Amino acid sequence: MNVIAKNKRIAALIYHNLYKDGDMPKSDPNLDFGADLARMMGFRDNPDVEDLLRLYSVVHMDHEGGNVSAHTNRLVGSALSDPYLCFAAALNGLAGPLHGLANQECL
Repeated sequence: MNVIAKNKRIAALIYHNLYKDGDMPKSDPNLDFGADLARMMGFRDNPDVEDLLRLYSVVHMDHEGGNVSAHTNRLVGSALSDPYLCFAAALNGLAGPLHGLANQECL
């Protein structure tokens, strides 16, 4: 849960390090996930970006175990492995060519 809770901040920090000055506003617990991520990335009060990030989040987070990374995470977790190991296994599952080489494309 610790890793999952930090995903939004990690994504915004990577964006700031690549495209901005590295300084990033803190998370606002009063905003929903998409609006808060947009604000943390520097898109303040931009409803189009907020909607885009909401849609992106739903599409990419709601796999319900049907893809390689979600299935791998659940499989490794079923062995009572540490959550960090489960998360690492899931990310490594993204590297296969049938998953679109997601890791390589992001890099």
